[in-house]
Amino acid sequence: MRPLRRLALVALLLAPALATAQTYGPKRDPMQRFFTPSLGDLHAEAAEARTAGKQAIFVMYVRDDCPYCERMKRNLLSLEAVQDYYREHFAVLAIDLRGAVPIVDFTGAATTEKAFAADQGVKFTPLIIFYDLDGRPVARHRGEIRDVREFMLLGRFVATGAYRSQSFAEYKQSSGSRKGS
Repeated sequence: MRPLRRLALVALLLAPALATAQTYGPKRDPMQRFFTPSLGDLHAEAAEARTAGKQAIFVMYVRDDCPYCERMKRNLLSLEAVQDYYREHFAVLAIDLRGAVPIVDFTGAATTEKAFAADQGVKFTPLIIFYDLDGRPVARHRGEIRDVREFMLLGRFVATGAYRSQSFAEYKQSSGSRKGS
């Protein structure tokens, strides 16, 4: 009887993960399939996103030693449906909070990843900022997102333009039962 209880407990614990995998597809490397290879020029990225018909630019501020960033990459950003949705609607970039890599900001000015992050008020990771195609921040999410449905809802919040008339908290509440759709 004891082995059966143990098996039932394992099945109960694995059920949410299996349901997520079935709903959002297999996992793929997020560094190759979620994030867009960056030109290092945000001004050019915005122009390219506009030409490609994207709704916004998604920037995830990360650090190499950030366990929350790694967990998001492993559990959310690696899912096929998440990757496909975000890449369809957004230019999807990662910027290292401490990075010394030279980049060009949305105005065309030369800077570094670290200086740009500081200019954006980024103090910790993960932090997600969606920018419109003119480089203006339109939505911000602080901290780790663990629920794939919430992450997809955040994408829809920006892609549909709902951010223009309500906060993400209001959008989540009004979405109610549609949360997982």
